[in-house]
Amino acid sequence: MRFETKLAQAGNRTDPSTGAIVTPVHHATTYAHPELGRSTGFDYTRLANPTRKVLEETIAALEGGHAGFAFASGMAAIHGVCQLFQPGDHVLVSQDLYGGTYRLFEQILTPLGVTASYLDTGDEASVAERVQPNTRALFIETPTNPTMQITDLAAAVGFAKARGLWVIVDNTFMTPYWQRPLSLGADIVVHSATKYLGGHNDVLAGLVVARDPALCERISFYHNAIGAVLGPQDAWLLLRGLKTLALRMERHEQNARALAEWLAQRDEVARVYYPGLPDHPRRAAHERQAAGYGGMISFEVRDAAWVPAILSNLRVITFAESLGGVESLMTFPAVQTHHDIPADVRETLGVTDKLLRLSVGIEHVEDLMEDLAGAFAAARGMGR
Repeated sequence: MRFETKLAQAGNRTDPSTGAIVTPVHHATTYAHPELGRSTGFDYTRLANPTRKVLEETIAALEGGHAGFAFASGMAAIHGVCQLFQPGDHVLVSQDLYGGTYRLFEQILTPLGVTASYLDTGDEASVAERVQPNTRALFIETPTNPTMQITDLAAAVGFAKARGLWVIVDNTFMTPYWQRPLSLGADIVVHSATKYLGGHNDVLAGLVVARDPALCERISFYHNAIGAVLGPQDAWLLLRGLKTLALRMERHEQNARALAEWLAQRDEVARVYYPGLPDHPRRAAHERQAAGYGGMISFEVRDAAWVPAILSNLRVITFAESLGGVESLMTFPAVQTHHDIPADVRETLGVTDKLLRLSVGIEHVEDLMEDLAGAFAAARGMGR
């Protein structure tokens, strides 16, 4: 089946006892054994749950991996993957990344003896310089959050494989609809499924997919041992959201491309970060590995004093954290999603007090343009 059909058919024909088109929600936490030494495949819901199993099989098929794992949040998913590391290990990490991931590495893993170096993972020479004898993996966001830096995944995989390193890719921004890192040789893909995969700002979830059966077995052990598993109701919501992923991603990108071009022409805007713009420095690399540009835009306004007025004068777009839902959301990364990153590091990366991140929803694009134009006008008026 083609990708769109896989999405629409997610969960269908998984309950032969009733013929239900939609996967049932199995709330049971424990299951009867037919007899001593025999199991139905479900014993206790932390180990396996019928609803969660359908979701995990679906994401594995969509990403092209051996197995999938559904976690209670995106950060739980990343933390679960990081259990693969041991004290003394070192990881090379994309320098511009979600603040929660930075917090995990710096405040939780580093005290446990797992260290990280942050760099432009799209610069192969820089990566080569930073590899240490104890380096175990590359952890890559592409595009990065929020300044949309791109890593050439094929090049990164080639580099990593020559040195025996894992390649772990956070594919939250692109989703498997636009980009499938495992097909390019990456070992593990992680998602904050709260975002585009759920798509409706009503479920908190994380997903992991790995290619190698032995690696999947290790992740499965940690998934169960830690117990940060996704509940059945949330698994059901996520399956429902996935069914419309193709339709939503097409509209997200259609709107985002038009908005990015519009923002690039505005006097109030100093810079726009979007992989689909002609001046993006690694647009060609992105196009080699992704089928689209996605629905995320970041932009820098010319005057930091305008930011509060812009945020308070939005009428359609909502000033809120998160991304990937049908509603457009705007975030101020320096004080919200990336506040745990030291100010000097943020400034170096471009996460300044002028930068705003826009998760473009599926509304009519002219309403979004009019909303931004009104907010810009209000901000400029207050500055007189």
